[in-house]
Amino acid sequence: MILTITKTLSWITTFLFLWAGNPNIEDHTPQPNLFHSNKNLEKYLQSLEQKGFSGTILVAQKGEIIAHLAYGMRNKSEGLKNQKSTIFDIGSVTKQFTAAAILKLEMQGKLSVDDPISKYFVGIPRDKKEITIHQLLTHTSGLVASVGNDYEEISEKDFLNRVFALELKSPVGQKFRYSNVGYSLLSIIIEKVSGMGYEAYLNEALFNPAGMQNTGYMLPSWDSNSIAKGYSKKKEHKKPNEEHWDEDGPFLNLKGNGGILSNTEDLFKWHTALLSNTILDEKAKEKYFYPHTPEDASGESFYTYGWVSMPFGPNKTVIWHNGGNGIFFADFWRFIQEDVAVIVLSNKYRGGMDDIIAEKISAIILQ
Repeated sequence: MILTITKTLSWITTFLFLWAGNPNIEDHTPQPNLFHSNKNLEKYLQSLEQKGFSGTILVAQKGEIIAHLAYGMRNKSEGLKNQKSTIFDIGSVTKQFTAAAILKLEMQGKLSVDDPISKYFVGIPRDKKEITIHQLLTHTSGLVASVGNDYEEISEKDFLNRVFALELKSPVGQKFRYSNVGYSLLSIIIEKVSGMGYEAYLNEALFNPAGMQNTGYMLPSWDSNSIAKGYSKKKEHKKPNEEHWDEDGPFLNLKGNGGILSNTEDLFKWHTALLSNTILDEKAKEKYFYPHTPEDASGESFYTYGWVSMPFGPNKTVIWHNGGNGIFFADFWRFIQEDVAVIVLSNKYRGGMDDIIAEKISAIILQ
């Protein structure tokens, strides 16, 4: 899974100044009641289609959806446009669900984030025995980033043997080092502790209580035509769930760390559920969003449990995570105190042009 964690917000002040006063931005006829009189937001969102964005965007403020648009095609060969309900691969945004499932199991008294992984796996080499669940959640285990291709067929036994045979990239607990492997190990722990399949537990403990009927690997009853195909340059790719998967979803190089399918509507439901105690209680959410580990020497960006926390402007904090595989891209921004959510899903990743969409929308909303 590809993840762009580091962001810079130095452009925000300049952007807001230019946006407010630039007479050359093309004007468009507004859609009734869509932007709630935010003309700057309207202009920016309507400009994205001209710039080749393909996907869906949802913007919500204080519990109300203030913009929800679809752009481009979900299936060019069949002439099907993206719709607001279109299903996308959300990449590493998956990690927040894995982390929430771990905290839910802790709420149920079935594990502790301070447990060493040797409690759940046998035959662990000495240098890895003291790795804790907390360190898997915060990418401080020292484990490698990955041990194979997303769609490589691999058994649990072979996956574990491969992971534990490799040397640590840094001492346990000493350094942030992004590891998809760590989140795949968490998916196995979820299965061992819950006695259920990974997706089945997420469905029971997270998705159903939040009203998310269109999120998962295999369990949702999607209309196949609602799932977007991916596009890169001139190539059309398979739908994510048409790739080489196991019977219950992806193999362990992807399971738990990425590849969940969802749409903007369901992710907004998730945002709403996290504002209450529907899924996680206050104690669990304090751990969930706490800035546990600095991502780099700047000390401005911190990894939480499946999210990133960083300052936004002079006095705000954004909780966010993105993800992608070079084809699909997802970016999910939350301002908890302001009750603002910005969700961007795409099936045609354009690099930096897509990386900054959620950031620019947030700047407009919070100026």
